[in-house]
Amino acid sequence: MSFWNAVVVLFAIGCFTWLRMQKYRALGDKSGGRQGYDHTAREHELEREVEEMRKRIAVLERIATDERRGKDLAREIESLRD
Repeated sequence: MSFWNAVVVLFAIGCFTWLRMQKYRALGDKSGGRQGYDHTAREHELEREVEEMRKRIAVLERIATDERRGKDLAREIESLRD
């Protein structure tokens, strides 16, 4: 094995090790005394956001499918512009 082949292999090993450390750090691995990221709090926040978005979409679907109500809404918007 030549000197440059050894350099490339050592560089590859270093990159692989660094990438693994970054992955575990992002996943909240608590080894090494570091504080991990609380995924459960973020998941609950995202679930709440998704539920709110579903409610908004349901309202928008109702507005879009109800012709009479859509026309009333258009009239209300036009009256507010005046």
